Amino acid sequence: MSTEIKPPLPPFDLDSAVKKARAAENAWNTKDPVAVSLAYTEDSKWRNRSEIFQGRPAIVDFLTRKWAHENGYRLIKEVWAYTDNRIAARFAYEWHDTDGKWFRSYGNENWEFDSRGLMRVRHASINDIPIAEADRLFHWPQGPRPLDHPGLSDLGL
Repeated sequence: MSTEIKPPLPPFDLDSAVKKARAAENAWNTKDPVAVSLAYTEDSKWRNRSEIFQGRPAIVDFLTRKWAHENGYRLIKEVWAYTDNRIAARFAYEWHDTDGKWFRSYGNENWEFDSRGLMRVRHASINDIPIAEADRLFHWPQGPRPLDHPGLSDLGL
């Protein structure tokens, strides 16, 4: 077993759940599949849309494929609920395809963490809504969302 630790650790309270969600958001906004995979257990189980897979190599493969298709990716996550070693989050992200068509993807995730703060289970349900480029709301340089950028609730999403 690995000795990796990813604070904050369970059991979660509101503050630690929010920090955990923001850390996940920041990592995903880097679009670095290998770095992102390190927040998950070596044998983490995922369901993402219609794909079900397990383990860090599969996570890296999935994220590599995802971000090759989802250009201009910018994500915001928000805690919905938490308890002990679980967090439910909602999220939205904006991206465009290779034809330049923009989308806002909305979703919900259920996360379960081990005692080291690594995510061992992730279930994600996601819907894509076409949007006009003029309707985009996520305008920051590629990478983590600036601290002063509004969150989902602030944006009315």
